[in-house]
Amino acid sequence: MMTDDTISQIATPHGTGGIGIIRVSGADAFRIAREVFRPVYGDLAEIVPYRARYGHVHAADGTVIDEAILLPMRAPHSYTGEDVVELQCHGGTVVLREVLLRTWEVGAHPAEPGAFTKRAFLNGQLDLARAEGVMELIAAKSTRAAHAARERMAGALSTEIAAIRMQLLGAIARIEAGIDFPEDDLPELQSAALTEDIRAAAAAAQRLIAGANAGRILREGIKTVIVGRPNVGKSSLLNTLLGMERAIVTDVPGTTRDVIEEEIIVAGIPLRLLDTAGLRAAEDAVEQIGVARTEEHLMDAELVLAVFDGAAPLTQEDRDLIERLRRVTADIIILCNKEDRTAVLDASVFEGLNAPVLTISAARGTGLDALRETIAACIAAMEGDLGDGALPNKERETEALRRAADHLAEAEKALAADMGTDFVSIDLRAAYEILGEILGETVDTDLIDRIFSEFCIGK
Repeated sequence: MMTDDTISQIATPHGTGGIGIIRVSGADAFRIAREVFRPVYGDLAEIVPYRARYGHVHAADGTVIDEAILLPMRAPHSYTGEDVVELQCHGGTVVLREVLLRTWEVGAHPAEPGAFTKRAFLNGQLDLARAEGVMELIAAKSTRAAHAARERMAGALSTEIAAIRMQLLGAIARIEAGIDFPEDDLPELQSAALTEDIRAAAAAAQRLIAGANAGRILREGIKTVIVGRPNVGKSSLLNTLLGMERAIVTDVPGTTRDVIEEEIIVAGIPLRLLDTAGLRAAEDAVEQIGVARTEEHLMDAELVLAVFDGAAPLTQEDRDLIERLRRVTADIIILCNKEDRTAVLDASVFEGLNAPVLTISAARGTGLDALRETIAACIAAMEGDLGDGALPNKERETEALRRAADHLAEAEKALAADMGTDFVSIDLRAAYEILGEILGETVDTDLIDRIFSEFCIGK
């Protein structure tokens, strides 16, 4: 499906670089190439697709803007499914802007964010789930996130959704095939087979729903909060994990007044590390605000690193923290810091928290390998199976799967209650249509526009 207008945009990151690319897509792409580009040898009377040509981009008055390589691609064998040309120029901001403006002068329109991928979707090059994988790959924060995005782009999630829809089509076909039977008198064997189809589809949907958390973790990371009373070594731990001096470390209690957030990768998963203000009865207004924020982050954390001074007995502030930890829903790792000093704190005081207790020295960096291994084990329990890459990590996808699962549950109930195949068919068709939303087959244009507007310019 060729669109009416031809668009162009810079397809590489802005800034200084060796190469920058201007992408042009649409029915007039080859014409625009002929007007702005002159090869060093020969002419462009006949553009040969997929054959690179060296030459220069010229302004309207004939002056050279930049030397470049022209790479033409003929529809439908291009990213967008349309005629596409790429002008590979020098990567300077000024020169790329001049080349881009030149393409606009001769008829191209500015491409909005996500415009090229949107055209790929509209032209059947990608379904919606695969298209969203493109942006996930660009935004990936770890190698595992990048791998999952590539799996999505390759169709891992799409294949799973398509398989469930085929299962539903089979169930609907069983009903249609039995149309000659009275509604309330479905043959027993046919009813059993229909029940099996519905249950298989429901189980597959539930499996994908269970993977939603893993997808979110890969995309967003795990919110990890470092807590403890003042001067137990929270900031030292943050600095050591980061491998740099990010937080100020002093012997003065209450040095950390606000939450400091940084990111590290453990077991291929991003951890959003939050170093918080020490939990105590703060004396000044600024520290009170910091303590209040610590309390907030503690309650919605996914992983808590609770730091205690292993060289000192529990204080009342420590005991208060232990009571707070009993109320959190996050995974907890207890860290007895300052193992380079004589141990005083007994691990038995943490009984009942159902949390591993590790001994470390944040200042010297000892015990951190064991900490990383323990964090990796916690991550593995959170994420489940990431092997197949079929991870619905968008809220709209998870919500659609839940709605489809609800309809499948209703269909099974209707079948078990002998309510008639019409009721069963209605729910099966509803589930089929809802799952089509994930692939973009049954979704409205406003949602499509909103999804692609979140893409970066040039993609």
